[in-house]
Amino acid sequence: MREQQAIKPDVLRDRILQLQSEHSELDRMIDQLATSSDITDLELQRLKKRKLKVKDNILLLQLQLEPDTHA
Repeated sequence: MREQQAIKPDVLRDRILQLQSEHSELDRMIDQLATSSDITDLELQRLKKRKLKVKDNILLLQLQLEPDTHA
């Protein structure tokens, strides 16, 4: 089996910051486009789904930063 390598905390924090920025940008885009007639409901739904995926990735990375308290 392949052993999983630990990622350096600084790398995780940098990636979290990138994802948080992307999440904020998606949030702004969704707010702006929700009142616009230039986007379809399907396109808006896809943006919202992307925003949720980014949020999930943020949470997963944050969990990797926290020590395992269940051991």
